[in-house]
Amino acid sequence: MITGWRHPARLVVLAFLAATAAGTALLMLPVAAESGQATAFMAALFTAASGISGTGLAVVDTGSHWSVFGEVVLLVLWQVGGFGIMTLASVLALLISHRLGLHMQLTVKTETNTLNLGQVRAVVAGVVTISLVVEAIGAVVLALRFWLGYGEPFGRALYSGVFHSISAFNSVGLALYPDNLMRFATDPWICLPVVVVAVTGGLGFPVLFEFLRRRRKRWSLHTKITVPVYLGLMAFGTLVVLAVEWGRAGTLGPYGVGDKLLIGLFHGVMPGTAGFNTVDVAQLQPATMLVGDVLMFIGGGSAGTTGGIKVTTFALLAFVLYAEVRAEPSVHVMGRRIGAEVQRQAVTVALLGVGVVMAATLVLLATSSFRLDDVLFETSSAFGGVGMSTGITDDLSVTGQLVIIVLMFIGRVGPITLVSALALRERRRRYELPEERPIVG
Repeated sequence: MITGWRHPARLVVLAFLAATAAGTALLMLPVAAESGQATAFMAALFTAASGISGTGLAVVDTGSHWSVFGEVVLLVLWQVGGFGIMTLASVLALLISHRLGLHMQLTVKTETNTLNLGQVRAVVAGVVTISLVVEAIGAVVLALRFWLGYGEPFGRALYSGVFHSISAFNSVGLALYPDNLMRFATDPWICLPVVVVAVTGGLGFPVLFEFLRRRRKRWSLHTKITVPVYLGLMAFGTLVVLAVEWGRAGTLGPYGVGDKLLIGLFHGVMPGTAGFNTVDVAQLQPATMLVGDVLMFIGGGSAGTTGGIKVTTFALLAFVLYAEVRAEPSVHVMGRRIGAEVQRQAVTVALLGVGVVMAATLVLLATSSFRLDDVLFETSSAFGGVGMSTGITDDLSVTGQLVIIVLMFIGRVGPITLVSALALRERRRRYELPEERPIVG
């Protein structure tokens, strides 16, 4: 058994902390700011933590505060966070020595949720290839639209396309414009490519690998669960946005039917993916925000670019509940039985996630004067790695910002390390104590 700092789960945490520290140092350099002055430590730390976790919450305006150097640092942080830091390290090891040591393979297996140790090398290559290909396709489509549709110089249009494509795939949701993507709310050539790239990143690399390698009838149980549940959650979010916001003057009200459908789809998908916005989030109804809280808390697919408890965890809890209501002794899903240890892991991740978000919400409510709706939306966004906000982020106290930093870190890294640690520490009891049943309910 691997213990101490060499434990794969702990190495993943240390790697993310080291990358955050490096990003903070780079962003504090005067050259990283448009003004040529050093950025304050808290602003740089918050931005680096948000970037490496793929969250996208910000305390400064991305387009106006950071110079091109600073924006490039952000892009690198987003890409490193999306790849997975240890996955990227393994790529460098392969390039240098053409082999991966056992310990590196164990660490990458932990970070990418790879089931088979023998698949690690192929998974590493697949993660990098899929990321770069999808981002490149998204960048080309967006760049052409910025260039041909909005008259931006070709170089600027290409840079904007790359920036927003990387931001979408890695579930960051930061844009180069002060209103995020609100100026493109009715442009399907901007909104739909962003949606496709964001959903691709949110599905998770295991699902994408199966899309490329297997026929549908041979999909694993993980993919069979993830795809319909993830798409179903996005459809549910879209229907709620359309139903609640259809006639609202501050959101969908002023638009025509076609534009409303586009905006509704965009905002139904974003809470579970990248977190861009094309309408003012602060104007959303409480019902819409509450559904957004739930979708952000759940997040996307396992080993994807989003945070949260993950779609499979949410689905497993639903299957457990269904089996319990039917008084079935075991949980069966699509012709397979779910083991008790997997059920315990799902319950543990979900309940700890609820506890972390509620604790952070309580601290922010106690240290600020913001409404519960706004604070819960902020904490859910941080934990889910989404980056949507009602605009309170830069008004939080230092304590509040530190809480959000911890929450972003836990949401991105916590579920991975927790499940891995539970799996690696699994052991059999040599004896059982007498059984007694407490009263439930």
